[in-house]
Amino acid sequence: MPTAAPDLEGSDLAQRPDLRVSLSTSSVYPGSTATGFEAASRLGFDGVEVMVSIDEVSGDVDAVRALSDFHEIPVVSVHAPCLLVTQHVWGTEPWGKLHRSAEMALELGADVVVVHPPFRWQREYARAFVEGIAELEAQYALTFAVENMYPWRTGRREFQAYAPGWDPRVEDYAHVTVDLSHSSTANVDALTMARDLGPRLAHIHLTDGSGSSRDEHLVPGRGTQPTHAFLEYVAQSDFAGEIVVEISTRRAVSQQAREDDLVESLLFARRYASRQLR
Repeated sequence: MPTAAPDLEGSDLAQRPDLRVSLSTSSVYPGSTATGFEAASRLGFDGVEVMVSIDEVSGDVDAVRALSDFHEIPVVSVHAPCLLVTQHVWGTEPWGKLHRSAEMALELGADVVVVHPPFRWQREYARAFVEGIAELEAQYALTFAVENMYPWRTGRREFQAYAPGWDPRVEDYAHVTVDLSHSSTANVDALTMARDLGPRLAHIHLTDGSGSSRDEHLVPGRGTQPTHAFLEYVAQSDFAGEIVVEISTRRAVSQQAREDDLVESLLFARRYASRQLR
């Protein structure tokens, strides 16, 4: 039986924090973009991040707008199609994908475009990436939040797959997304990363990891990242961006188990990122 929105009345979570907690449509994979909107609305999330993916609906502005309107939930951010599995979504020219992501964000009323750094073999794209992101921000008056990534590891071997690099702290990006599964895979403390970034921290992918070489995207609190302290730090700071739950539920044994993980992640964020309880 589908899970209803959590009843927060009478609990210490009854007063909603002023930081929004939204859901990435990737969190319901292999479910569809439409499934992500339905779950986000019914379970009580504040908004949706659209992962532009191989699901054709995710890249169709009119279809996404219809989902947003029908479920009465806003699109807060657009994740550009820059994964290995989305190399051919919206063509193969990387700058074209970012322009189209910006246009989609503007049409949907979102303020943020999430983008990964280039793969090392995208040499021309990588060479102009830092400056190009700044130019896109100026052109569209949007936040392009570059996401932290990680070295690829197999056994004892490590491969630097991203250029100019996986760690956004060392590049001149105005805005950064911190993903706590990626920081785990990189063996980096997310709280340290947030402190190092200061006001450049603009967007959060809330998840967790165990330090595995695999990008796990665990429910927050189930891994080894300092998820409690990270959210408490964010709540005490001037952070004004979006907290987006981005977990993996593809191995959930049932729809109920998947939704339980989504609700657990939502309540975790509401508890530790609440400013009104302090």
